[in-house]
Amino acid sequence: MARAAHSKDGKRKLDFDSWGDPQGHPVFLLHGTPGSHQGPRPRSMVLYQLGIHLIAYDRPGYGGSTRVPGRQVVDAAADVELIADFLKLKDFSVVGRSGGGPHALACAAKLSDRVSSAAVLVSLAPPDAEDMDDWFEGMTESNVREYRNARENLSLLQSTLVQNADAMRTNPMALLSDLDGEMPDVDRQVVADAGIRRMLHENFKTGIERNADGWIDDAIAFSTPWGFDPKEITVPTLLWHGEHDVFSPVEHFKWLAGRIEHATVVLQPSAAHFAAVPVLPEVLGWLRERARAGATTAPTA
Repeated sequence: MARAAHSKDGKRKLDFDSWGDPQGHPVFLLHGTPGSHQGPRPRSMVLYQLGIHLIAYDRPGYGGSTRVPGRQVVDAAADVELIADFLKLKDFSVVGRSGGGPHALACAAKLSDRVSSAAVLVSLAPPDAEDMDDWFEGMTESNVREYRNARENLSLLQSTLVQNADAMRTNPMALLSDLDGEMPDVDRQVVADAGIRRMLHENFKTGIERNADGWIDDAIAFSTPWGFDPKEITVPTLLWHGEHDVFSPVEHFKWLAGRIEHATVVLQPSAAHFAAVPVLPEVLGWLRERARAGATTAPTA
């Protein structure tokens, strides 16, 4: 059952939950778009074996979390810190998949005193990315329409996503059905897995159960300045991407890889967007080991 962390002024709350080993290494999992704290994750037994205490929350406007109109990507850092303080966590790692990727980058950039390692899977680059010729190149048409509307036609963005969310309340898998024709075969193979489909069903159902506010606000946040520069990131960071991704094209990954100094980069030639789901246990192990390595490294004079 979801718990809630409240802001100091009591005006808003963030719903979250946790799984795995309560004494294990804490990792915040930042969900995709649209999504919720019920997004795909390894089973609790796997998390125990990995020594991971996994925490996920609903971004503002999703699920039970209070909406924050006009939020930027950078605001995720304060949200994660609020929950970490509530749980009395001094240090932790972050991992963001798809729409959670930019928000994980924000935490790595702005919480370097607390984030011990970060991983970003199939993420977009900022809309004002320098030296990127065409931010939309290689992107599926549905995403192009959504992000162009976020930049140029907010009323159309809102009406479209409200309609999409209404359809998903009747059938939470309606979004995947709509995207099926745009997916490469490797993505279809991943989402055909019964276990992954169950998790995606619950993820979408929880995220848009009240309205489309979080989805709308995510689209706007991705399409406007993020409020930080990824080059600020100094913590150990893993960038993982599938070469055939059509939702977050590979040029976005390449831009981030060139912007984040000393990042560990993994480009899978036979994978696409949804391959970031089954790879998560391996990524969590990387986060734990990098955090431990940092904790045991003697400070330099």
